[in-house]
Amino acid sequence: MESTAANPPARLLQVALPRPLPALFDYDASAFPTIEPGQRVRVPFGRSELWGIAWGWRDGSDLDPSRIKPLVGCDDGQPPLPERWRALVDFVADYYQQPIGEVAAMAAPPAISATRAERAHRRFRATAAGQAAAALLPARDVGRKLIAALDAAGELNEAELRALSSRAGAALERLLAESWVELALPQAPAETAHTLTADQTAALDALRAETGFAASLLHGVTGSGKTEVYLRLIEDQIAAGQQSLLLVPEIALTPQLHARVAARFPRACLHVMHSEMSDGARAMAWAAAQSGEADILLGTRLAVFAPLPRLGCIVLDEEHDPSFRQTEGVRYSARDVAIWRARHENVPIVLGSATPSLESLRHAIDGRYRWLRLNARAGEAKLPEVHLVDTRVFRATDGLSQPMARAIESRLTRGEQTLLFINRRGYAPVLSCPACGWAAGCTQCTANLVLHAADRRLRCHHCGAEGQVPHACPKCGNQDIQGYGRGTQRLEETLASRFPQARLLRIDRDSVRGREHWQEQLDRIRRGEVDLVVGTQLLAKGHDFPGITLVGVIGADASLHAADFRAQERLFAQLMQVGGRAGRGDTAGEVLIQTAQPEHPLFAALKAHDFDGFARSQLDERALLGLPPHGFQLMLSADAPELQAALDFLEAARRAAQALQVDGVQVYDVVPMRMVRRANRERAQLVVESRSRPQLRALLRPWIANLYRLRLARGLRWHVDVDPVEV
Repeated sequence: MESTAANPPARLLQVALPRPLPALFDYDASAFPTIEPGQRVRVPFGRSELWGIAWGWRDGSDLDPSRIKPLVGCDDGQPPLPERWRALVDFVADYYQQPIGEVAAMAAPPAISATRAERAHRRFRATAAGQAAAALLPARDVGRKLIAALDAAGELNEAELRALSSRAGAALERLLAESWVELALPQAPAETAHTLTADQTAALDALRAETGFAASLLHGVTGSGKTEVYLRLIEDQIAAGQQSLLLVPEIALTPQLHARVAARFPRACLHVMHSEMSDGARAMAWAAAQSGEADILLGTRLAVFAPLPRLGCIVLDEEHDPSFRQTEGVRYSARDVAIWRARHENVPIVLGSATPSLESLRHAIDGRYRWLRLNARAGEAKLPEVHLVDTRVFRATDGLSQPMARAIESRLTRGEQTLLFINRRGYAPVLSCPACGWAAGCTQCTANLVLHAADRRLRCHHCGAEGQVPHACPKCGNQDIQGYGRGTQRLEETLASRFPQARLLRIDRDSVRGREHWQEQLDRIRRGEVDLVVGTQLLAKGHDFPGITLVGVIGADASLHAADFRAQERLFAQLMQVGGRAGRGDTAGEVLIQTAQPEHPLFAALKAHDFDGFARSQLDERALLGLPPHGFQLMLSADAPELQAALDFLEAARRAAQALQVDGVQVYDVVPMRMVRRANRERAQLVVESRSRPQLRALLRPWIANLYRLRLARGLRWHVDVDPVEV
């Protein structure tokens, strides 16, 4: 008994560490009696120390007590991550079979608090309650001094308040907690709510009728006013004192939507979160969300993990977009994680799209999601007419057919705007020698280098490698090497030559320099300062340009016969989305698509704006083949310096899967990826399918556990991708 009293048992804490291992790690937390699950902790790991997240307590460990090391320290500067957040991370780690420590590290806020310099920009004002209470506070009370200063100045920022007293920081927090001081939010001119159409009213009434978890698919044609329905729903949440999470697929869409939400709710606390923000700015947004200060959190897929204690609803715009899927590092779908979170936290979720994913559409058809339709554009605008230009009859010269050129000329004459869509940046996708057939290839990838004529560079759009354009063919010495095919730069050159009087603007990832420049270019289009816009998918969705009446599509045929079974679904969505930029103002719109296959059923459905017919034909085809959403997939990939090492590992993994003998599961052969080499890594894959998700799950957990026991060749890495978007 005396020995037990002298050596009390260790207080064991499980810690999630950013290491590619599917386990929590045990540490002795006896020296930190006040530590809580969710706090950041520092622990010894091997010969170094790591920051991790305290996950929970346990009574005993499988390890020998002598191997259990004590915690080194903990971070008291940030509040613990809540239990709901840890449950979300647990789900992602389990469902996608990702190492829990890596999921936690990816999902957690930056490992810094919002700095005083960044917080100093926040502005405050005294409330009426604070002004009344100030008279009752002692004369030397710092809070009274701060309220008096705010009352005199109207508004002050945090730095100005801290300059009044060394104790101003603590006093300010107290005043905020008492609601005697409040954040002075920007007074943007409030946007007036639009008059709802009958479809919008019906959709909003259906959304308001439900309480608790419900998943709704808001399926509206381009320009039908889905955003207005979102804003009305968010307005309800603000009135009820609840928070809203609004997710968008692309950072490029965030500024426009941010401006509209801010204008609509000038008194609400709105924060933005995406991966291109600085760590400090993201930490501030996270802190505002977790504290309940933020009324609305607008962000890309990363924001799905932000804690929101007053969460009232989740809205996911453009739910079909593949950008919601993370395909590097920790693999997960933000759309599916958001649905799980809505169910777990018992709040409604709205999935909006003009071209819903077939997975969501099938759920709507089967009744798992409420299917809310917006079948017409808001206001007087009509859907654009879609016409096909048969390039077998009207051959394209430098990318433009005669009907396309005439249509552009007519818009220029009438002072209307044209958007030409080509989803390939650069000047030409291939630089080649016509004499010997040499083509400029990437030395690190099995891909051609793309010619960028503006700065005479060759660039790989996969690994980022680049080099100068050679003066002659390095194989035969021919000086007449040429660019073949076309990208945005070449189309821009053609348009400048054909229409020299037109004001021309190219928008792609090469021409846009930062967020402010991007917003400036969009504003130029809206102000009518541009006649012709050449753009990639950056302009395909979410943008409202009332002056654009013609959308021309160049090079649409490339995806019609791609190996990926989702290629046609993506092409249809892309063309519907980009075509939806036309005719959103008072003038009717037109879409011209150049194609050598005008008889293809996809184009017939586009002309008729028949998404339902196209989607149901795709669903029927996939049902016959057992492909998603009528079947379920997972993909195991491996990459290594040598291809044989990746193939050998995947063959061993294939045998391990077959040895489990799970009925109804098909384990396919190991094959090299379509792009075998990327960034000097050789890649291969193994696909597993089943028509039953439970059967696939029955294989997945024990199989992945077995893979961690396999011996790996030097330099080999492997990844599992559940519900992959590309196979």
